[in-house]
Amino acid sequence: MAHALHRMHRDLCSGSPGLCSRMSNIDGKELLGYIRNVSFNGCPKSLHTEGTMFAGTKSVVPSSVDNDGVPLLGSAKTPYKVIGHWTDQLHLNMGVMQWVSGDSSVPASVCSMPCQTGERKKVVKGVPCCWHCERCEGYHYQANEFMCQLCPYEQRPDHNRTGCQPIPIIKLEWHSAWAVVPVFIAILGIIATTFVIITFIRYNDTPIVRASGREMSYVLLTGIFLCYITTFPMIAAPEVAVCSFRRLFLGLGMCFSYAALLTKTNRIHRIFEQGKRSVAAPRFISPASQLFITFSLISVQLMGVLVWFVADPPHTFVDYGEQRTQDPENARGVLKCDISDLSLICSLGYSILLMVTCTVYAIKTRGVPETFNEAKPIGFTMYTTCIIWLAFIPIFFGTAQSAERMYIQTTTLTMSLSLSASVSLGMLYMPKVYIIIFHPEQNVPKRKRSFKAIVTAATMSSKLSQLASERPNGEVKTELCESVDNSTLPTKTTYVSYTNHAM
Repeated sequence: MAHALHRMHRDLCSGSPGLCSRMSNIDGKELLGYIRNVSFNGCPKSLHTEGTMFAGTKSVVPSSVDNDGVPLLGSAKTPYKVIGHWTDQLHLNMGVMQWVSGDSSVPASVCSMPCQTGERKKVVKGVPCCWHCERCEGYHYQANEFMCQLCPYEQRPDHNRTGCQPIPIIKLEWHSAWAVVPVFIAILGIIATTFVIITFIRYNDTPIVRASGREMSYVLLTGIFLCYITTFPMIAAPEVAVCSFRRLFLGLGMCFSYAALLTKTNRIHRIFEQGKRSVAAPRFISPASQLFITFSLISVQLMGVLVWFVADPPHTFVDYGEQRTQDPENARGVLKCDISDLSLICSLGYSILLMVTCTVYAIKTRGVPETFNEAKPIGFTMYTTCIIWLAFIPIFFGTAQSAERMYIQTTTLTMSLSLSASVSLGMLYMPKVYIIIFHPEQNVPKRKRSFKAIVTAATMSSKLSQLASERPNGEVKTELCESVDNSTLPTKTTYVSYTNHAM
């Protein structure tokens, strides 16, 4: 150090005594250059810790320290120790050297340690050899030692964050709990529906089957069967064929069911409205007319699906945003069919409109005699179905932001379809099947009743309910009996067979 300062003083101060102005504001790098270029002749001797220090490069640390790290060398208690010697080159005995940390390893003489894998260097301003290490967070990876970059949207950082890898793609699996329950219910429904269809075909000419309206019954059973079948394409792995079946069956089963029920309830309503004015039967109540009306309503749904196919052919895509979590390790891409929430609403909307309209007619025909057709069972069916779909709407659309959206929405939709089909099957057909199989003695023709008598009975029932709140019970019964006696006087009417024309 003395030789370096002497040479610097000679060069900068031109031999003038004292510290000149040029050396008073010296740059550290310039001094370091003089130190590194020092050369002089010396005598080889043992290198002691006494006063020995190489400024800017290394220092000889005392071999003993107290509990507070204060050097004890040079005291009477601890003498100096030889830790090395110089003979053409420096030889140090590292085993006897002890550092303040208590570790025998030599501390690194650097400003900053190298960064770990997946970390970038954030250089300290003004000190290019010093930096802070920052880990690449989120979906960023280490592009180079100074920069983190964002992975492409369909990729995530690898384990070391030195590159990107594809995000795993998932779909609803058949063995998932979200799929097992809907599939189990759908299978039970398909078996039950098939059993009812076979029973109706076998006993096709019996009074109960004829009274149920065979043609419309088979249309309604077809719709119920399609509702159960829809579960399978909704859970199957998305591909072009599966997406096509989803579009076709999504609203078709409901459309078949509620178009048939709407036609039935509308027929009953028109018959009794016409009966209040005339004994002549209304138009378009024959089985052929009913089938034409039903398939006209169904054709609207089919035309809508056809337009959907032409305007936007079915295809699949991977939704990386649905399960793009904060932790890239949990990120997943969801394989989907191109059926948006708006498309779903449009596909189901028409069927729900038929359902609501059918419910309105079921309310209007709730007062008809129980022996005439299926007005009351249809009414109970529609009330229950409306409750199911009212519960479906908030569950389906309320989970749009959930990480389990795919599972919840698919399960909710398939369960709603199966439950609505089960309600129709259980309330409208299971009682008939029970009588056909277990009580065949009740499967006999009903006595013939006049069209006018049926309408009169319905009218009197309505009047009784209106007068009950205004007249004493005795007066109401008396008035009702007088009305029935007057209205059922012998008249020239056309008698119809219940079993043949009651749908």
